[in-house]
Amino acid sequence: MANRYIYSIFVISLIGFISVLLSFQILDQKGEGIALDTAGTSLYTNPVFEPILADPTVIRDESTGFFYAYGTEDNWGDGKGNRLMPILRSKDLVTWSYAGNVFNKKPTWKDQGGLWAPDINKINGKYYLYYSYSLWGDRDPGIGLAIADKAEGPFEDKGKLFTSHEVDVPNSIDPSLYEEDGQRFLFWGSFGNGPSQGIHGIPLSVDGTSVPDLKKKFKVAAGDWEAAMIHKRDGYYYFFGSKGSCCDGANSQYHVLVARATSLKGPYLDKSGKNINRRGAGTVLLKGNDWMVGPGHHSKIIKDDNGSNWLLYHAIQKDKAKVTGGASRRVLMLDKVSWEDGWPVIGQGFPTMKSDIKPVFKN
Repeated sequence: MANRYIYSIFVISLIGFISVLLSFQILDQKGEGIALDTAGTSLYTNPVFEPILADPTVIRDESTGFFYAYGTEDNWGDGKGNRLMPILRSKDLVTWSYAGNVFNKKPTWKDQGGLWAPDINKINGKYYLYYSYSLWGDRDPGIGLAIADKAEGPFEDKGKLFTSHEVDVPNSIDPSLYEEDGQRFLFWGSFGNGPSQGIHGIPLSVDGTSVPDLKKKFKVAAGDWEAAMIHKRDGYYYFFGSKGSCCDGANSQYHVLVARATSLKGPYLDKSGKNINRRGAGTVLLKGNDWMVGPGHHSKIIKDDNGSNWLLYHAIQKDKAKVTGGASRRVLMLDKVSWEDGWPVIGQGFPTMKSDIKPVFKN
């Protein structure tokens, strides 16, 4: 009788213990743990916005707490035509709403092209948006600048910084600003095989509105990279970039790789010690799977109020790969970046499909 009583107490205690565990964790279909807030408010599920926000760049308006995301010009297939670099707004990086476009009409410093791959920054109290102006196969694409007093605009175009011919870097697109010790550098460049192809950096003027000397460019990566971004952490400069086909619908092969250096100008080496100034180098950070393909061209790293790092990027859902009209349906994705042995890691190296803990922002 005593043994039966002890056994009953043990079973009840075990059930209680399991119940406590389940209040903090559930299992997905693969048996992996998912942290769960019992109120159900701390989880999010990818994608965080659809149908399209390609090549996202993000900034927070500290006065309101709202995040603003900007993306490449695209036709969303809803009958409203091309959005000239759409703007989204969010309080938490998870729930986004459409807030308008950067431009109502295209800048006139170039005859034709699309407005691609913007990069948003706050300089001297204003919002600086560097952007690409290019056609597919364009022989002379370039990079321009628009400035606004508020993150939501209106933006005033300030014209070009340079074109490919002027700076002698073919396929001059995909700008990304890096600031350190009062100096501003623009990194840019994209795919190609020419001798001067690849990712380059160049010093900007103090106010960030011009390039004083086009001859001061320096090359940091070969011509099999695009969408470069520099992030500094613990004494290292981390080079993040994308490779592969970005926009082939379900066949897109885009993926994100990383390398690092002890100097801003490099050399940037991957985990195996290869210099990314040579083609074929780079350590894979994120690639497609059976659900999402073509993940890449991400934002700068965003730190939440708990100190966690996050990336927004685009990817293409294989079973919903294009919108009406044929554009690749590049949805907006969000994933946490962890650090292991000095290198960034995103989950299992694929876009996160399961529900996960969302970023923490207190106001």
